Amino acid sequence: MSKSIASYIDHTLLKQTTTLSDVDRVCVEASMENFAAVCIPPRYVTNARKLLDGSPVKVATVIGFPLGYNVTDVKLREIDDALKMGADELDMVQDLCALKNGDWKLLEKEIEACIKPVHDAGKIIKVIIESGILTDAELLRCCELYSNYDIDFLKTSTGFADKGATVEAVTIMRANLPKKIGIKASGGIRSLKFAKELIHAGATRLGCSDSMSIIKELRAKK
Repeated sequence: MSKSIASYIDHTLLKQTTTLSDVDRVCVEASMENFAAVCIPPRYVTNARKLLDGSPVKVATVIGFPLGYNVTDVKLREIDDALKMGADELDMVQDLCALKNGDWKLLEKEIEACIKPVHDAGKIIKVIIESGILTDAELLRCCELYSNYDIDFLKTSTGFADKGATVEAVTIMRANLPKKIGIKASGGIRSLKFAKELIHAGATRLGCSDSMSIIKELRAKK
């Protein structure tokens, strides 16, 4: 592994009860450990932007989170707000109801609409597909669909479903996506061993709320 584990991590805090002091803490931790980004609730983007001023750590937030069934116009408003507040990266949950209804045309229209303002602003979009509740056929179809668009990452999970990231899902995604599309594994990553397994399977980013435990484990091994 040529890169440090820390450089893969989006230090994540998306609990409904997140406070400003919590956001302050994760921003300080992310700066100290050189994590790739913090991923925090939309309402705190402006605060995180100020706290990380001058830091290479990116500010990520979520769109249509965590259930994904917001209509596209609502997601576009969320995207607009997040960009105005200073978000660098936007993790958007696809319309999972549309997927389960086999409405792939709606998903095409959704990503076509949502990718434009993000890339026009020079920012990053990650599409969350909630792989733990998809069949293998649905996962493959998602890979096929999003391969047609210039998304930056396909992300396994919100962390709110019963099943999060798996090595199997990441392996399927890596085998069926262009190399230019990164893979963000998230949901249930609580150990250094699992983090390494996901990276080995093809993950290029890790969404972790237990980031500091993973770093402590890494230091203990060293």
